[in-house]
This record gives sequence, C-alpha cells and structure tokens, in this order.
Amino acid sequence: MESSWSKEQLKIFEEWFTFADSDGDGRITGNDATTFFALSNLSRSQLKHIWAIADTKRQGFLAFPQFVTAMQLVSLAQSGFDLNSDILKAEIDEENIKPPVMEGLDALVAKTKRLTTISAQPEVYGNAQSYSPHPSPSIASKPVKKLPLNAVTSIIDGLKKLYVERLKPLEVTYQFNDFVSPLLTNSDFDAKPMVMLLGQYSTGKTTFIKHLLKCDYPGAHIGPEPTTDRFVVVMSGPDERSIPGNTVAVDASMPFSGLSTFGGSFLSKFQCSQMPHPLLDEITFLDTPGVLSGEKQRTQRSYDFTGVITWFAAKCDLILLLFDPHKLDISDEFKRVIACLRGHDDKIRVVLNKADQIDTQQLMRVYGALMWSLGKVLNTSEVVRVYIGSFNDKPINEGFVGPLGQDLFEKEQNDLLIDLVDMPRKACDSRINEFVKRARSAKIHAYIISHLRKEMPAIMGKAKAQQQLIDNLEDEFRKVQREFHLPAGDFPNVEYFREILSGYSFDKFEKLKPKMIEAVDDMLAYEIPELLKKFRNPYG
Repeated sequence: MESSWSKEQLKIFEEWFTFADSDGDGRITGNDATTFFALSNLSRSQLKHIWAIADTKRQGFLAFPQFVTAMQLVSLAQSGFDLNSDILKAEIDEENIKPPVMEGLDALVAKTKRLTTISAQPEVYGNAQSYSPHPSPSIASKPVKKLPLNAVTSIIDGLKKLYVERLKPLEVTYQFNDFVSPLLTNSDFDAKPMVMLLGQYSTGKTTFIKHLLKCDYPGAHIGPEPTTDRFVVVMSGPDERSIPGNTVAVDASMPFSGLSTFGGSFLSKFQCSQMPHPLLDEITFLDTPGVLSGEKQRTQRSYDFTGVITWFAAKCDLILLLFDPHKLDISDEFKRVIACLRGHDDKIRVVLNKADQIDTQQLMRVYGALMWSLGKVLNTSEVVRVYIGSFNDKPINEGFVGPLGQDLFEKEQNDLLIDLVDMPRKACDSRINEFVKRARSAKIHAYIISHLRKEMPAIMGKAKAQQQLIDNLEDEFRKVQREFHLPAGDFPNVEYFREILSGYSFDKFEKLKPKMIEAVDDMLAYEIPELLKKFRNPYG
C-alpha cells in the first residue's frame, strides 16, 4: 500500500508534526511520540509496532516523511489491520482506510494557534539535518526553542558528540590517525551503508552491481580480461557523472578524505560514479580491481593495495567475496587481501557466481572445494555464508542446472537481496558497532605507544634501545596485554606496526594519560548505553 494522502491531508499532518515536535528541531523523538501518539487510543503493543516500522533505520526519531508513514500505520491499526513489517507493501483497498483519528488534537492545535497569535516575535526553526516540513503561516508562528549546538537529537548525533569530546583527544594524543585510521569527520558518520565487492578478475563484480541496479552506471566496463583497473564507488547523485579520485578525496561531503594518505598514485586509480537511482539512495557500492596471482601483480601495483582494502573494510557494512566456479584457486594476493579483512568477519559473505555454467554434480564438488579453501584462508571455526547463483541479466542455463538448480538459485538470490535490502535498517547498529571497535582499538594503541615511550632510556643509548623495542615488538605487545588485561585478538598486526614505527622517535611519544583512558572507558560503559536507551523504541 503506497501512501496517497491528499494535499489537504498532508497539510494537516504538517500542522500535527509541528505541534508534536516540542523543540522545533524537525524530529519527533521518543518523549514527543509518547505524548502525541497516545491521542490515537491504540494499545502500547500497536504503538511499538508503528514506531519500529516507521523508524526503519533505527535512528531514534521520526522526521516528517517517517511521521507520515506512522500516520498511515495509525490509520491502518484503527481500521482493524494487524501491523507487521510488510503491511505497507500489502494490497489494501484504500477506500476503506480513513484518515487517522487523534482524539482532541484539533482543539489542542487550535489553542496553540490562538496563543501564538498574541505571543512575541517568533523564533525561527533551529538548523536540523533531517527534513523539516514547511508549515502554514499560522503554525509557523508557534514559538519554539532554538536547538542548542551541543544538543543530541539522534544516535548518530550522539556518536559524533562522543567522538569529538571523548575519543578524538585520545586519537590525536597518540597519533592513532598515523598508525591505524584517519580521524573521523561528520561525513563518515552520515554516510550511507556501503557494500564492497572483492574477487579475482572476471568473477562478475561489475556485472553484479549492474544486475542489482538493472542498468549501466558511468564508467562500467565488462569483459573476460581484467577490465576494472580502479576502485569505483557507485553512489547516488543528481545526474550521471564520473568524478576523479583527487576531487573525491577533497570533497568534505563524501566520506573518502582519509584516502589521501595513499597518495596520488592510488587516487589516479580511484573514481566515483554518481547517478540518480532509488537503490543508491539507500546503499553505496564499491567495485574493486580484479585480483591476479603471482608476484607480477604485486609489482604492478603502484600503491598499497591491501592497505586500501583494509581502509575500505573498516568503512563498509558488507563485504562480498565473489568466486567463479572455474577459478577456485585463491592466489597469493587474494590471500593477503582476505587476511587484511581480519576483524571484519561478521561483514563477509561469499558469492559463488556463474554457478549455472556447471551441472549439479559439479556444483556439489565445487562448493565443497570452495569451503575447504576458505576454511584455510579465513582461519575461522565458523562456517561463512555462501550464496550460490548466477547474478547477471541472462536467463539461467537450465540445460546445466535443471529445475532443481533453478529453484535453488532463485532462493539464494532472494536471500542475498534480503541481506542487502536489510542494510539501511541495520546501518545505525553498524555505526555503533564500528564506533565501539574503533574506541577499543584506539585505547590499545594508546597503551602500546605510551609503553614504548616508558621503555626508552632517559639520556644515553636511545637509538639502540628503540631498535631493540622494534625487533622485540611481539614481546612488548605481550607485556602490554598482560599489564592491562587486554584481549590478544584486539592488538594490531605486528609486522605492519613495526614498519610504521621505524619512522618515529619513541622518546617523543606521549606518556600514558589515565584520565583520557578513563574517559573512553566511561563512554563505553555508561554514555553509549545511555545514548541507546534514550533513542530506543519508546514503547519497547
């Protein structure tokens, strides 16, 4: 059921929204909702479902478009329909659906109008990132409080504030941005969920994106040879265009400024393809160069390929590893690429693509071989999720797979699409998860850096002492782990860390600042849980 309210009804919803939005920030939070939606006389259980469906991205507030959805759900509930996540897609005779009834609301709105008529010069709306409706002149005169700059109006806003006040000072003090990850910006928090596609050449990465979009995108090129020689971000934009990497890296509205650290040779192999598309309004895709085998490929790279993959892996919400049934061998470079995904195992999904090119018996053998290879490379006891199918616009080759295989492919494709469509709803949870992982990583980094500083002599033999610390870095990691009771799995890669350390003077590192560590601990233990509690479902 698509929303088809008249202009007059939408105007009434604007008045209701303005009335319900107590602080005039263009967002209805939990406290606003419990007061306003009580006028519908629906049960708490029904209101819980309405909030969960309307706040589909779990942001902890309703902007005007989500408020209209909530009103539609109130109307359906009052008409006797059972509420579930698919209710808005159901075929419903709209003639039987009446506008929602909010008991006594018209009188309250009218009273507000009368009060504002005699009130002093009204204040204007505070700046809000979310859409704020344009109310009619009589409602616009309602006096509202300006939103203080430090006010937190959503989970994402809260994370931004916690980052600036708690985590960023620790990262700057111990040069976390030089060793692990660049400092975060607002665009990093506000970015849409991103899917990264990895695989050896000709496994169908570009075709997979085109299949989902059902059209070409700027810069897409497909062929049996290695055609994608660059990283291509496919994202929403007002028109179709390709933006060069150097331009993308300096655009503050995009979350890619950290890629500047990989230098001009990488940025010349990076581009952004923009186009208007409903799927791209919700998800961003990253197409990557096909991975080849042997030392030849490593020498051809003029930039840190695995370093770039590591950077994107931290930003992505989902990582798809694509395999071709005729190319199951995992090359040396692909092993290094998969190894650098360590710590992001929960994001990895495997796609056995072009599976209609082999018969059912071969498919069983290929699947077994793939699982065996992945088990050795991923080095994990958990079984990774593998989707089997042929993700392109061609009809499935029934001569090979038969009716049973065709049914399997359709189910697998639907499962993968559900995983992708579910991403925007999980985006907020994903941001929280990545933020907590970053905070733990920054804390361990601070312990390591301050420990190396403490081990340096006061006057003589600094160069020799520093070299010994670098040579015995694994032992130093173990000392830090034992002293502060830290999990070994959260420590950085020893070889990578050793390589970066060689360019620094340890005696210029900062000593341990317990108050900074304590601030991050308090943030993880108290402030983030309180933030989630504040913006959870008010009827939960």
